[in-house]
Amino acid sequence: MFDFLEGYDLLGAFWTTVRLTVLSAVGALIWGTVLAAMRVSPVPLMRGFGTTYVNVVRNIPLTVIIVFTSLGLFQTLGVTLGARDFTTINFRLAVLGLTVYTAAFVCEALRSGINTVPVGQMEAARAIGLTFPQALGYIVLPQAFRSVVAPLANVLIALTKNTTVAAAIGVAEAAALMRVMIENEAQLILISAVFAFGFICLTLPAGLFLGWVSKKVSVKR
Repeated sequence: MFDFLEGYDLLGAFWTTVRLTVLSAVGALIWGTVLAAMRVSPVPLMRGFGTTYVNVVRNIPLTVIIVFTSLGLFQTLGVTLGARDFTTINFRLAVLGLTVYTAAFVCEALRSGINTVPVGQMEAARAIGLTFPQALGYIVLPQAFRSVVAPLANVLIALTKNTTVAAAIGVAEAAALMRVMIENEAQLILISAVFAFGFICLTLPAGLFLGWVSKKVSVKR
């Protein structure tokens, strides 16, 4: 029944998808946290940059960003991100594009968490001599992260599915392999079912686990 899978590296394709997801998630979490700090910063220039970045990036299709990393950064500007072979270059550019795009959504999720922290806590931290970065890092952000685990889980699930766009620049992830198999095999429904099941196996456990974590670490108010 599943003889059509022979000769195709299905596990390797999904492993590439997992790597894209994990690396992009880490990058987006770091950059998104920085952007969220900018959005609530008392410095107008930083607030303006954070607001502009989020509003611009969220309204650009991910496909455009991914293609730009290949055509704009690599082919036009010669940016290789330290890689030498074409496959690694495209993989790293895809991670960069996914990070840049997803960070905007991480920022907004985290900013909503920051807004749930009572203003008095920041004022009290500043009153005892903490600087704004110290008050944000030690007092506000830990509480904000605990309150936005569920929204960040949704961002992670969306990121997992968004990795399929990396096929546009030749990254050999699951969607790219699916397209090749559909072109070469006649089992359209079975191929679609296999890849749909694969993505469910990636996203459903992560969503359930992070939902459980959200209940455990949520801030009681």
